[in-house]
Amino acid sequence: MTRLLAALTLALLASAPALAGSLADVKAAGTLRIGTEGTYAPFTFHDQSGKLVGFDVEIGEAIAKRLGVKAEFVEGKWDGLIAGLGADRYDAVINQVGITAERKQRFDFSDPYITSKAVLVVKNDDAAITSFDDLKGKRAAQSLTSNYGRMAEAAGASLVATEGFDQSIQLVLTGRADATINDSLSFLDFKKHQPNAPVKVVASREDGAPSGVIVQKDNPELVAAINAALKDIKSDGTYQKIADAYFGEDVSQ
Repeated sequence: MTRLLAALTLALLASAPALAGSLADVKAAGTLRIGTEGTYAPFTFHDQSGKLVGFDVEIGEAIAKRLGVKAEFVEGKWDGLIAGLGADRYDAVINQVGITAERKQRFDFSDPYITSKAVLVVKNDDAAITSFDDLKGKRAAQSLTSNYGRMAEAAGASLVATEGFDQSIQLVLTGRADATINDSLSFLDFKKHQPNAPVKVVASREDGAPSGVIVQKDNPELVAAINAALKDIKSDGTYQKIADAYFGEDVSQ
């Protein structure tokens, strides 16, 4: 009976998912399990062949390579990604997770690896709007519940409701709105795919929102190893190559 119980215990342990742990655990497993959405282009999405690709995916693969392990991506909805980390579904989340004081109370973050800024976008031939202050009395295409919408309203603009970046840009292009305040990374991705679109950035906020790799709390060795990997991929040109592929420029600051 004792041998049977021992055998059953071993079988259960073998079939159970490994817990998200320390750097030593990651190296012992030979994989860095990374939580990601898989539906958030250009950061993490599936290409036409069905392969998981994206800026965050390539950053995760580069980090894992420098840790001497393989990147294993575990996909999930955004609302459950960070909770999944807390439930030990993976070792890290790389999915544009903003570094906030609230999140740092429960988890550890790497150094920032990408920064998003609020930018003011207008049509190429618009000379009347050159700063956020010029939005007073203008029409801004914005998601009504977003921080960008609140910024436009605070600047004195009247809001034209949209459901997101793509619709906001289209309203500016068609003249149904004078401008939009939006995410710099989304704009770079848009211009990467539509370089001839007649819109431009005329102003940006310097207080960007940085994102980092998020891991379990009290995991200093893993954080240090990820930071060293990030430093390495920036110094050897890997980061710039990935950034150029998705955005056409450095997006680390």
